Amino acid sequence: MPAAWALPGALDAPPCANQSCTPRDLVLLGFAHVPTLRPLLAALFLATFLLTLLGNALIVLLTALDPALRSPMYFFLRHLALLEISFSLNIAPRLLVTLLRPGRGVSPTGCALQLLFVLSCVTSECFLLTAMAWDRYVAICRPLRYGAIMTPRLCHLLAATCWLAGVPVSLVFTVWLFSFPFCGPRGIRHFFCDIAPLLSLVCADTRVFESNVLAATVLVIMVPFCLIAMSYTGVLVTVLRMPSATGRHKALSTCASHLIVVVLFYGTTGVIHLRPKASYSPESKQVVSLSYTLVTPMLNPLIYSLRNKEVKAALGRVCCHRQESGRHE
Repeated sequence: MPAAWALPGALDAPPCANQSCTPRDLVLLGFAHVPTLRPLLAALFLATFLLTLLGNALIVLLTALDPALRSPMYFFLRHLALLEISFSLNIAPRLLVTLLRPGRGVSPTGCALQLLFVLSCVTSECFLLTAMAWDRYVAICRPLRYGAIMTPRLCHLLAATCWLAGVPVSLVFTVWLFSFPFCGPRGIRHFFCDIAPLLSLVCADTRVFESNVLAATVLVIMVPFCLIAMSYTGVLVTVLRMPSATGRHKALSTCASHLIVVVLFYGTTGVIHLRPKASYSPESKQVVSLSYTLVTPMLNPLIYSLRNKEVKAALGRVCCHRQESGRHE
């Protein structure tokens, strides 16, 4: 490896061949510290990626086709599944290329686009999980007004806001980061383009940028988390006042799946984005990042389908309908 590309800890990182990258390209060094495990990791991540696409696509189809899954809760679940598909399509293909063709260059434009989509998807998921928590709050704490409050128009407006909310902030920070000069090593010690590993390549004063990133991260992660906590505090108070044990169990069961998803998502993103940069190594950050970039999107359909009788019943109805259609043909 040429000295300009060498990076401490990038074990056996392949050279930047002329046919694979140009001197301006960046090189993702994801899992370069375990070169012998790359084929195994590639097979494992490919299986995870395919399961993510299959599971979330199934959620999208069921909530779109089955009339019993037309409530606002399943409307937001469909958007969560679409968001997970988008997130996985942005991360997994590049990760597989990094593992199977180490040393392949990524253009600054391609890296900036990936960063833009990552930041946008994470922000959108924070807001979407908040909308889903508020939906559960209204359904349990204001059941008589639920239909009047959660109108189709409001649901579509909330979904559009969640999808678009992350774009302006993500665009500002992506353009700002890539306006800095990159010098020295061009290897990114990560499996996707993220702010922290890219900052290590910048040869300029980034203190103002980092302060603004931290402030935006706290707002994007902690404000929605606090709103989710407030929603479920209200739900818990209402449930404890219910006289029937059956009613309490039914109310809590409708929130259990969403709570598990919230804990998985915020537990991993909080560790990555709210801890000081010096408190973990790039290698440990890669492992934790896998949780919210690959593992959580794969688990979400399983969590919602295994714990939800209506989703399982809808799957049975769709399968039976297809079998009957095949017999008639």
